[in-house]
Amino acid sequence: MNKRHLKGRCIRIGILITVCIVPFLWAPLAGGEIRDTKENLQVPHVPILLYHRFGPAVSDSMTMTTAVFESHLKYLRDKGYTIISLRRLVDYHLGKGPPPPPGSVVIVADDGHKSIYTDMLPLIKKYRVPVTLFIYPSAISNASYAMTWEQLREIKKTGLFEIQSHTYWHPDFRKEKKRLSSDEYVKFVEMQLKKSKDRLERELNIEVTMLAWPFGIYDDWLISKAIEAGYVASFTIERHHVSNIDSVMKLPRYLLHNGDKGRVFEMILEGNYRERNSIGVSTRRYNEKNS
Repeated sequence: MNKRHLKGRCIRIGILITVCIVPFLWAPLAGGEIRDTKENLQVPHVPILLYHRFGPAVSDSMTMTTAVFESHLKYLRDKGYTIISLRRLVDYHLGKGPPPPPGSVVIVADDGHKSIYTDMLPLIKKYRVPVTLFIYPSAISNASYAMTWEQLREIKKTGLFEIQSHTYWHPDFRKEKKRLSSDEYVKFVEMQLKKSKDRLERELNIEVTMLAWPFGIYDDWLISKAIEAGYVASFTIERHHVSNIDSVMKLPRYLLHNGDKGRVFEMILEGNYRERNSIGVSTRRYNEKNS
C-alpha cells in the first residue's frame, strides 16, 4: 500500500472514530448541565424507595406492615447501603453538590398518614437515616387518617426528616382536566401547586422546592407550571433507578407494597425488578402520551 492510500485510510478511520466515539464522551444532566463519561461511570444509579403508610397488618394496597419496613432498614444497614437525603441527590442533579457514593439509597413517604408519626418515626430515630415526606396540606389536622401540624413540627425537629409538597389536596389531574374548562384548569393547577407550597412554608418555617406528582401523573405543561411555581425537582412513580439521563423534573421512584420483601426487595435495590402495579402502568401510558 503506497503512502497516499495509507494516509487516506488513516483519515477515514480517524473521522469514523470521531463520529462514533466523541458523542459518548458527554452525557446530559437533567438540569441541562453536562458531565463527562468518566464521571458518569463513577456515579451509581440510585433507587428512591417510596412508602405510604404502616401498621401491624395490611389493610390496603398502600399499607406496609411495620415489621416489613424495619426489615428493609435492617437489610440496608447490614448490606452496607448508604441512605442519603433526597436533597443531596437533587443537588447533584442540579450541579450543586458532589455525586452520591456507591450503594446510595433514598427513602421517601407520601401523603402524611398518621402512621408516619406512630410507626415510621420511631424506626427512623432508631436507624438514624434521612427521610423526605411529601405532604398535601389539606389533610393535615383535618382528616382523621392524617397527622397534625404539631406532629409534623415534632418530626421536623428531629433533623432526620425534610418535608416537601404533594400538591394541596392530591388531585387526579387527568380527571380535573376533563372536568374543567381550559381557564378553570389553569387556575386549579396553579392553586394546587402554590397553595401547598405556601401553606407548608408558613406552618413549618421551611423552604419547599420539591414536588411529588399525585398518582405519578404529569405532562410537560404541568412541569412548566411547577417550575413557574418555584419547584426545582419533581417525582414520578416510574419504577427504575435515578440516573444522569433522568430529567430532574421527572425523577423516578419505586412505589413499594408489603410484598416487596426478601428477594424481591433485593432485586429492586439491584435494579433487576421491573414489575409495575396497575397504577404505575396506566400512569406511565398517560405520561408518555402527553409529554
